[in-house]
Amino acid sequence: MSDSNPRPPVGTRHQRVGWETPEGLDEAMIRAVVDSFYADVRRDPLIGPIFNRIIAPEAWPHHLDLIADFWSSMLLGTGRYGGRPMPKHMAIPELADPHFMRWLALFRRTVESLCPPDIAALFVERSERIGNSFRMNIAMRRGEDITAMAPLQRETPLWTPPR
Repeated sequence: MSDSNPRPPVGTRHQRVGWETPEGLDEAMIRAVVDSFYADVRRDPLIGPIFNRIIAPEAWPHHLDLIADFWSSMLLGTGRYGGRPMPKHMAIPELADPHFMRWLALFRRTVESLCPPDIAALFVERSERIGNSFRMNIAMRRGEDITAMAPLQRETPLWTPPR
């Protein structure tokens, strides 16, 4: 991270014009969600092997920083994330609906266990919107017909990774 775009101190609240940031949603909560969620992802039998193949063990700290920046930008309006996640996801040939469904189910379980209900609902709403957008973009770029694509159905994870 460059000095021109420093991370705000943990616990700093941001107010984005046009929407309210729920009370209690801060950098520390976002980081707790990211760290807990990706610890579960790395152990998941369906999506863990994909993440663990693509992200080297020594690259995980940087990846977690980027994801925390992404959610900080999405939910707090910090503008810290300037990446382009779609090309990285497009480069995963096996990525399909079951992977998105598992990602969303694990994410929902994480935020519902760590966050107050209003904050969990915000995380879930944004994650579902992002997940559906990604899968539609990937399908379209693969030449698939997206005109009949419906939003993903929610998966209830059958497997709970050990904590």
